[in-house]
Amino acid sequence: MANTAWKRRIQRAEKLAPQHPFASEILSFYLRVARFQQNIYQRIERDSASEPRSAGVTPAIEWASRPLPGQQDAGATRADAATLDCFRQFIEVVQEHGPARLAQVARDLGTAPNVTCSDLLDTVWAANGEPPANPDEFLAFAFLQPHAEFVRSQFRLQLEGYSHSVCPFCNRKPALGVLRQQGDGARRSLLCGFCLTEWEFRRVVCPGCGQEDHTKLPVYTAEQFPHIRVECCDTCKSYIKSIDLTKSGLAEPLVDELASVPLNLWAQERGYAKLHPNLLGM
Repeated sequence: MANTAWKRRIQRAEKLAPQHPFASEILSFYLRVARFQQNIYQRIERDSASEPRSAGVTPAIEWASRPLPGQQDAGATRADAATLDCFRQFIEVVQEHGPARLAQVARDLGTAPNVTCSDLLDTVWAANGEPPANPDEFLAFAFLQPHAEFVRSQFRLQLEGYSHSVCPFCNRKPALGVLRQQGDGARRSLLCGFCLTEWEFRRVVCPGCGQEDHTKLPVYTAEQFPHIRVECCDTCKSYIKSIDLTKSGLAEPLVDELASVPLNLWAQERGYAKLHPNLLGM
């Protein structure tokens, strides 16, 4: 198998799970989710290589290729039968392997009629910048993430000069930050947790409210996670975690963020709220 982004994420989760016992359950569940997501992505990618509307193109591909918020409006379109069937398979995975709370949500959703599941998928897909509001929306968010990543991969975004704090593709708030080497220092990017668009953003600015006073933007680190920064704002009381790739070049931002559960608890105990939850709702 080629060294794809999916393979790197899966391998990183496999490596971190035994290193961080407190996150082993989360990472083990993420592995199940990531492998399912990888299959979705590969199926869409494979089918999309066919000529439009040829025998190899399923209705699911047409639905998944609908524009996201921020793109042109394609009108309301319900999820097709193939997508719904795949979603129910995903729900079964969560029922069997998810944490107790999510497993119960999946069981409840598993008995829901198709129209309910279709409405849920469409609501989450078309959400205009708002994070999932309840557990069943997080399940839909995780299921739809590879669809969104594929759609984004088909566009050539012009990011030069873009300086806003929401994703330039799907208009969602960033799920985390990434620090990459630049000269003698590091530049910060923000990463969308849905379509995985990454764009540059000034380091000393709160992506939640725009605060620029560095005295109101404390940054915390923990010895256990030297490559992860908890970037807080004392004005809007939000925080975002940034993965410093200059300190750990092998880190996979989405996975390392999931593995650093104690940092979430630490920030929340001090009154900070995460700017946007990750795909597991944390």
